[in-house]
Amino acid sequence: MAQQLKPELKQFLDKGTVIPAHPLALTEERKLDEQGQRLLSRYYMAAGAGGIAVGVHSTQFEIRDPKINLYETVLKLAAEEIEKAALKRPFIKIAGICGPTAQAVAEAKVAVKHSYDMGLLSMGGLQGWTETEILARVEAVAAVMPVFGFYLQPSVGGRIFSYDFWLRFAEIENVEAIKVASFNRYQTLDVVRAVCHSSRREKIALYTGNDDNIVADLLTSYKFEVNGETFEKGFIGGLLGHWAVWTNAAVQLFEEIKACKANGSKGLEALLTKGVQVTDMNAAIFDPSHAFHGCIPGIHEVLRQQGLMKGTWCLNPKEQLSDGQAEEISRVCAAYPKLTDDGFVKKFLGNDQ
Repeated sequence: MAQQLKPELKQFLDKGTVIPAHPLALTEERKLDEQGQRLLSRYYMAAGAGGIAVGVHSTQFEIRDPKINLYETVLKLAAEEIEKAALKRPFIKIAGICGPTAQAVAEAKVAVKHSYDMGLLSMGGLQGWTETEILARVEAVAAVMPVFGFYLQPSVGGRIFSYDFWLRFAEIENVEAIKVASFNRYQTLDVVRAVCHSSRREKIALYTGNDDNIVADLLTSYKFEVNGETFEKGFIGGLLGHWAVWTNAAVQLFEEIKACKANGSKGLEALLTKGVQVTDMNAAIFDPSHAFHGCIPGIHEVLRQQGLMKGTWCLNPKEQLSDGQAEEISRVCAAYPKLTDDGFVKKFLGNDQ
């Protein structure tokens, strides 16, 4: 029998929260830095995140290489830190799941073994599959644990799906949320419209993964005529690589956005301006000017500067900061200090002894 999302976590997920994509801490020899990995998990909890996603793109897909074999290890370390923290509030544990059906189902079973609540199911790397074959894969994973759908942009290994695909996707039982990271307004609209026209429109939470459009996504309401009535839905939270850095500031910004929506859009103009600033910061980290080549090292560089990581090393030695990227990161940190959390991190590191 498939694992179900606990009612209190489902309620929490549906209200919306901040979920960072967990990076991978390595030594200079490109081996797992266990203490550094545990430190990052503690940071996200202390920063006020409502969950973490582990074993995802930011954790590096190479963890699944049999020669490296770190997938279960990183899930286990994060789960142990969350259990040790004994938080008095909801906290969602999400495991990244990818690969062909057999691999995806096996990873879901590993996630369940370590008490993960949901599986973030990537559709990347399946370019030769039909949409029907991919939907059958989703059903197979959903038969193991709750699914967090994932629309990944083509530039980092994803592919474009049709409106009909997302309509059928939304009908699958045990799909509880969808992260849209298409970095494209047309494709984002396809997903939202499809969910709104599905019979499970009330049951699926939409989370932005569009790191280039975070604030605008969270402020936007979509309205469609469904069965003769107007139905409204929007992104109620985010599961983001961008939120792996400056997380405490992201939590504060998220609260500002929620307050704006609850108070008749008061402060909307200021938030839209902040949204552009966040996108500028994201461009420095994610490196779109070099086809996102430096996106993971960019995350590492911010954490390194703050003292949360020892270096920017990746499992793939070719993954390094692009030319000028470190300078770009320094530029945005100086330009938008209120959107960083350097002061918070300094206190956190001082107390985390």
